[in-house]
Amino acid sequence: MRSLQRLLVALASAEEAWPHQDWPAPDDPFVSGVLRISPPYRGLRETTADVVVLHCEDPSESFPELLEALGTRRVPMLVVTPRQDIETVVDVFRSGAGYLVEADFCHLMLSSAVIAAAVGHTYLSPSASAALREGAQRMAATDDAMERLRVLLSPREQQIMELLSTGLGAAQIGQRLRLSEKTVRNNLSNIYAKLDARSGTDAVLRWLGATPVLHT
Repeated sequence: MRSLQRLLVALASAEEAWPHQDWPAPDDPFVSGVLRISPPYRGLRETTADVVVLHCEDPSESFPELLEALGTRRVPMLVVTPRQDIETVVDVFRSGAGYLVEADFCHLMLSSAVIAAAVGHTYLSPSASAALREGAQRMAATDDAMERLRVLLSPREQQIMELLSTGLGAAQIGQRLRLSEKTVRNNLSNIYAKLDARSGTDAVLRWLGATPVLHT
């Protein structure tokens, strides 16, 4: 993983609606500053921000608007919202954005989620992770194909996928399982091939049964 400098965040939010006015702290070791952009988020394409944080009441309306404002620009994204219904969480996660539910995180977690987004990891707060897993379990309850796909993984690979699906990155998984980060990443490459997944997000969705299985 590349060494990170302090990050510039584009905060897509109506200024009066953003409840974390004291974030980031002046001495935040991860975030250098915040550039505020109000709806309809004009100017996002021209920003030099490292990460975009969308704060909104309803991601099903605001997130597509944000994507339209970004156009072809690709930038890591994080959604902060009070919504925690299963459908909304799954839809945002499928798009590769992190998801924090209001009152489900502290300022340190918010900074950590920004860092995670910057290095390509999809960060979920506990309530968002629980919603994703609950929805996936409902969809997978009668999915025999998904169960057959799961058993293609070795016991170690299944352990790694369980941890990955809770929002941990390769380094954190390595610490939990007492493996090197390189070993975890090698295992993840094998897992992606077995699950026919293009990314960690795609692999988690297949593992949880929240996206169709292409082959077994």
